[in-house]
Amino acid sequence: MSQREGNLEDDAQADTPISLLPHLEAKIRQTHSLAHLLSKYAEQLLEEYVQHQGDPFGLPGFSPPRLPVAGLSAPAAGHTGLSLPERLRLDAAALEALPALLDVVRRRQAELNPRAPRLLRCLEDAALQARALGAALDTVLAALGAAAPGPRPPPPAAAAAANSAAGVFSAKVLGLHVCSLYGEWVSRTEGDLGQLVPGGPA
Repeated sequence: MSQREGNLEDDAQADTPISLLPHLEAKIRQTHSLAHLLSKYAEQLLEEYVQHQGDPFGLPGFSPPRLPVAGLSAPAAGHTGLSLPERLRLDAAALEALPALLDVVRRRQAELNPRAPRLLRCLEDAALQARALGAALDTVLAALGAAAPGPRPPPPAAAAAANSAAGVFSAKVLGLHVCSLYGEWVSRTEGDLGQLVPGGPA
C-alpha cells in the first residue's frame, strides 16, 4: 500500500476532498450509485408493504407504536458528528444485519399475505440488495484502510427469532419498522459515500 493510500483514512476523517486512485474512485462512484438506486427502491418497498397491511396502516394520521427491532436501530442522532470512516463502518454493520431481518419479514408476510407475490418478491430483492451494497461498502472500506479490525460479529440469531415470534399486529408493525430502517440506512449510506465522491458534498 502506498503512503497516499495509507493517508486516505486521515483525509476522510477530516471530511476534506481527497485525490483518489482511479480504480478506487470508480468503486466509490459505483457503490454510491447503487446506494442511490436502492434509496429509490426503498421508498417503493415501503409503499408496497403498507398497501398490503390493511387498516389502520396507511390511514391518515396513523402513527404505529415504535417497537424496537431486535438486532438493529435507526441511525443515531449524532451519526453525522462522527468521523466519516466510523459512519461508513456503522452503515456496513447495519447493512449486514438487514438481510436476516428482511427475510423474517418476508416469511411472516408469506403467512399473512400469501396472495401478495409482488410484496414478497420486493422483500426478497431488498435482502439481496442490502447484502450486495454491504459487500460493496466493505470493499470500499478495505481499500481506504478503514475496515473494522477483525471480523464483524454475525447478527445474533436470537434477534431474528425475537422478531419472528411477534403477534400479527406486532409483526406488521415490526415489518414496517424493518422496511423503514432499510430505507434509513441505505439513504444514510448514500449520504456518507457522497462525501467521498469527487465533486460531492464536503
